[in-house]
Amino acid sequence: MLLEDYKGIWVYIEQNEGEIAGVSLELLGAGRRLADKRGVELGGILLGHQVKSLAPTIFEYGADKVYVIDEPILKDYRSETYRVGFVTLVNKYKPEIVLYGATSNGKDLASAAATDLETGLTADTTLLDVDEETGLLEASRPAFGGNIMATILCKKHRPQMATVRSKVMKAIEPIKGRRGELIEEQIQMSENQVRTKVLKIVKDVGNKVKLDEAHIIVAGGKGLKDEKGFSLCHQLAEVLGASVGASRDAVEAGWIDHAHQVGQTGTTVTPKIYFAIGISGAVQHIVGMQNSEYIIAINSDPNAPIFGVATYGIVGDAFEIVPKLIEQFSKIKQGGELMYG
Repeated sequence: MLLEDYKGIWVYIEQNEGEIAGVSLELLGAGRRLADKRGVELGGILLGHQVKSLAPTIFEYGADKVYVIDEPILKDYRSETYRVGFVTLVNKYKPEIVLYGATSNGKDLASAAATDLETGLTADTTLLDVDEETGLLEASRPAFGGNIMATILCKKHRPQMATVRSKVMKAIEPIKGRRGELIEEQIQMSENQVRTKVLKIVKDVGNKVKLDEAHIIVAGGKGLKDEKGFSLCHQLAEVLGASVGASRDAVEAGWIDHAHQVGQTGTTVTPKIYFAIGISGAVQHIVGMQNSEYIIAINSDPNAPIFGVATYGIVGDAFEIVPKLIEQFSKIKQGGELMYG
């Protein structure tokens, strides 16, 4: 393998029923930044059936080229077919870096492709950078239970690959009418060679906690002491029409279900307002909420790391402060002046 043969940055464009996943648009923004820093092209990789019409959107979000395999065998995601199509493209065009969204399908494809390509893969990355001269991808993620940030390099193999969680990167503003080069390829595989068949797709229509879509989140941590103390988060959230989040400590204590956990081992969120109540601010939590528009931290410890990312910080006893917030917001709400969303 000659490392110098590999050029350019690729983003796997995940799509479902003709709709591009939000994380893929976010990664195009990250990929654009890395490509500009390296002085190379940004490519989007699109697999599916009747998906070629998505190419203009991919160009508008920053791609210079879109590599597409549009065939019936790729109508539904299957590890086997997508792996063969993806690896074929990589072996032919040799990108130096490939980024995937850390979704179920993205992680499945990334790990399968890494095995076939005999290269490295950094999972659940939260920070991305690239060395201008060497082209080494600097993929960083929390390690050792979120106590440190580890930067992982793949020095001897290509492409360098990483999966990135939703909401930790920001999509660029699309440039309407922006164009690029569309490259169409074919998959050398027939349906009778595939060991799996999609018989039926059952959609989950149950009620799910959708923290990643919330405009306001009230999150609590171990500083609230017990389940009764944590109920202050529910009370404040009810007044604000907000969702309730939690640190890992609060979830492990059994005060609330894991579906409400924010952080590296929970959900990554980007609300307009994030209340962090009694949350000290471990790395694994901060990476999951640091891109919130406004962060309001309430903690009795003036040296708590959470204040390092907070827009507004209140040092004091949450059991005194939060009831006063609830009281004041209730009065405003009754007056019809509380606006959010």
